[in-house]
Amino acid sequence: MFKNVSYTFNWDSVFEYKQKFIDGFIMTIIISFFALILSFAIGLFFTYAQNSRLLMLRFFSRFYIEIIRGTPLLVQILIFFYVFANNLGFENRYIVGIFILALFAGAYVCEIIRGAIESIDIAQYETSISLGMTNYQMYRYIIFPQAFTRMIPALTGQFASIIKDSSLLSIISISEFTMNAQEVNAYTYSTFESYIPLAIGYLLLTYPISYYTKRLENNIKK
Repeated sequence: MFKNVSYTFNWDSVFEYKQKFIDGFIMTIIISFFALILSFAIGLFFTYAQNSRLLMLRFFSRFYIEIIRGTPLLVQILIFFYVFANNLGFENRYIVGIFILALFAGAYVCEIIRGAIESIDIAQYETSISLGMTNYQMYRYIIFPQAFTRMIPALTGQFASIIKDSSLLSIISISEFTMNAQEVNAYTYSTFESYIPLAIGYLLLTYPISYYTKRLENNIKK
């Protein structure tokens, strides 16, 4: 099919900008790593909020989850950056980008954690109570260790999604992998030569995660 396309590859022009690909690749890893950590913290908070005795906290949690999961990430990036961040005086677009990505992923992480906790058999709760454990002790020593084992595969899959979703941060001029590939394309007018390495780079980042996710799932089933 590539032969049928009347296109002459010119890799030499793109190779001159190899450092931009490397820098973008590393920046994508950094952004994704910190976004994953922050999204896990956000997910934990909203998991707790959903089961809170405070009605307003439960309402706010559901509102956040439905809004984030029901709207496109691209729109969220534009609104959070150009409306909220600018008005609040946050000028570091990298920190803002990480926070936006974490907010988006946090809604999904919240549902992953909630689903894992609710999958624990009710007998585990009853046994913990009969032993005189407090709620903190029950979740700390009985419920959460079991739930964490079950949520690991889904969390690693979410990490792969965060890596791919980080490409949308190029719309606010964050010099991650996609943004740098677009710049190389603008400099060289070599579209395929710019975007094929981009696809390979994302595959190198996400395939190991997908591979080990499947291994974790198999080990848990055993």
